[in-house]
Amino acid sequence: MSAAPVITIDGPSGAGKGTVAQRLATRLGYALLDSGAVYRAAALHALDSGADLDDEVAVVAAFADFRPRFEPTARGVRVWLSGRDVTDELRTERTADAASRVATMGGVRARLLEAQRDFRQAPGLIADGRDMGSVVFPDASLKVFLTASVATRAARRVKQLADAGIEHDAAAITQDIEARDARDFGRSIAPLSQMPDALRIDSSDMGIDDVVERIVRFIPPSG
Repeated sequence: MSAAPVITIDGPSGAGKGTVAQRLATRLGYALLDSGAVYRAAALHALDSGADLDDEVAVVAAFADFRPRFEPTARGVRVWLSGRDVTDELRTERTADAASRVATMGGVRARLLEAQRDFRQAPGLIADGRDMGSVVFPDASLKVFLTASVATRAARRVKQLADAGIEHDAAAITQDIEARDARDFGRSIAPLSQMPDALRIDSSDMGIDDVVERIVRFIPPSG
């Protein structure tokens, strides 16, 4: 692997990983890896190809022409598949649920592992996801485990969907988060877990800026 430093931010859905990672990357001038977007793009590609999400062989086969493009913009990263901007589609519950399902498949994870490691570049990388510190970048210079209560995460998701003008059911969102947590923590391959050397932060009662400042205080000096 490249010697460029990596800060990993792992944790469950809705803990604030994506926003924290973006702000850290901007502040430090680092590259950014949103592994959730990678998996959601992979899941959406499988859905668009008509693959049965219960058939791992079919899902992996669909990746023969999987060529996502991630385009940084002033408003965040835009994601393209087959010449189509799919950024908004990646935020839907349908895609999120599909991503959680395909992420349990060993063949999918193996296919996407090197693609994620290719994001590592000088001067450094901020990587957020479920297994960034445990599997993808086990040699990260700082590992963060960012979490929050289910109630807090559900409320954040409801607000996100409402702000985007997307219809939602608060009770169903809570159930989806609990089901996703069960899959992520319980899967046999690369389960979501807090590494012994990770900095644990519970963001339930913290603002994004507070979380960022706490992480910055723990970044080891370079060189």
